[in-house]
Amino acid sequence: MNHWIIAPVVLPAVIAPLIVLLMRHDLVLQRVFSLAATVALCGVAGVLLATAATNPPEAYFLGNWPAPFGIVLVLDRLAAMMVALTAFLALMVQLYAIGSGWDRRGQHFHALFQFQLMGICGAFLTGDAFNLFVFFEVLLIASYGLMIHGGGRARLRSGVQYVAYNLVGSTLFLFALATIYSVAGTLNMADLAERVAALPEGEAAILRVAGVLLLVVFAIKGALVPFQFWLPGTYASAPGPVAALFAVMTKVGAYAVIRVFSLIFPPETPATGAFFSELLLPAALVTLALGAVGVLGAASLGRLVAFGAIASMGTLFTAISGFSPETTAAALFYLLHSTLATAVLFLVADLVLARRGSEDLIQRRPPIAQEGLIASLFFLGAIALAGMPPLSGFLGKLQILDALRGPNMVAVWATVLVTSLLMIVGFARAGSLLFWKSHETLMEADPHEPDVLSFAAVGGLVAALVALTLAAGPVSSALGSVATELAERTPYIAANRLTEQPQ
Repeated sequence: MNHWIIAPVVLPAVIAPLIVLLMRHDLVLQRVFSLAATVALCGVAGVLLATAATNPPEAYFLGNWPAPFGIVLVLDRLAAMMVALTAFLALMVQLYAIGSGWDRRGQHFHALFQFQLMGICGAFLTGDAFNLFVFFEVLLIASYGLMIHGGGRARLRSGVQYVAYNLVGSTLFLFALATIYSVAGTLNMADLAERVAALPEGEAAILRVAGVLLLVVFAIKGALVPFQFWLPGTYASAPGPVAALFAVMTKVGAYAVIRVFSLIFPPETPATGAFFSELLLPAALVTLALGAVGVLGAASLGRLVAFGAIASMGTLFTAISGFSPETTAAALFYLLHSTLATAVLFLVADLVLARRGSEDLIQRRPPIAQEGLIASLFFLGAIALAGMPPLSGFLGKLQILDALRGPNMVAVWATVLVTSLLMIVGFARAGSLLFWKSHETLMEADPHEPDVLSFAAVGGLVAALVALTLAAGPVSSALGSVATELAERTPYIAANRLTEQPQ
């Protein structure tokens, strides 16, 4: 077995308690060890990505217990890609948090940050549905602490709402797992893929119920209508770097839909057929429309970006609803793009807030320090998230529209194109109010010292967007291989068979 597979879970799990126990009174040590752990995570993620690209799926059996009795982590191309995306985003966000001083505004930022990474990476690597629930809870508990980092009434109020919604989701997740276990007798995903396909027709109804419960849980995590209410207030109130990290946390819900409904409930399953696709598509289109309207009418920069995140999730789920290799490949390309673009805009919003003291888009305020640079970063992030050329958002939406040719083509194309226009108008309005009309005042700009590390972090994310655009061809080809591997299912199932002792 490849012992590197467990490293993305073990590394932050070891560093986080060490920071709490030994370094809680020394911020410099916390920064050094936490940043070193994140850099190491990036290195491990790179190794796993290279391994998955050249090898079939590989399982890691904790304690050498075979599935379905033991805990199994599975490395395939999709899991490796998501871990690499998480590691890179985490590094940029952590650099920003250190440069902007966000990590000194409350206790245990770096410990919570590492626990969050442990939960996210574990969710991407686990091969067991119950352990998916466990890692969901780990990342959510850490996110509760990060959400209220720095204090404040608005942040605490949004945090309570966030906790309440996710507790409901966790409860439904347990109900769904209990229902599935009562029918299939296992929660190992590879075993479920085989047993669900072989279930008699009489079990179809209860299987649909379990599948719908799982879809609801993942919809809550991914802010899909009608479960998106928690996201605007939560993300707008969260500290800037935390909201940027949350850009990949919502993708955990999308990842879970891709993993579970392509492996366990694919469209060819006799008991369910295209049932879940028919449920997902209308909800995704409404989510996209709601997010675009929110961008158009947002009164603050934080809520503007939060609604942009909702719209991006609607676009992503629209692609996922096709459940074919073509639509999955398009969805994965857009997932990479939207995670980076959303993170850029959340960090830009924090740069504006630090210099202006407000994200209000209605009241006129004086120019801000480094306004030209911040305006340029906002412009790049806005055209990326809205899907304008030449950046990867435009290419991602083109791939989605091309992959979704079929009976629902008119509705999908009309919704994607109209909402893209609404988002362009919304971002243009916000940019003019923030950076253009501010010059109509007679007040001088705030003499805010430039944060080199903060700008470097945002620049790193923008550079990644540009690289994704320039390498769109090779990346799309690689993602096509990921989607094909997901559709075949057999290599993933075979990897869960313990055939040899670990070295």
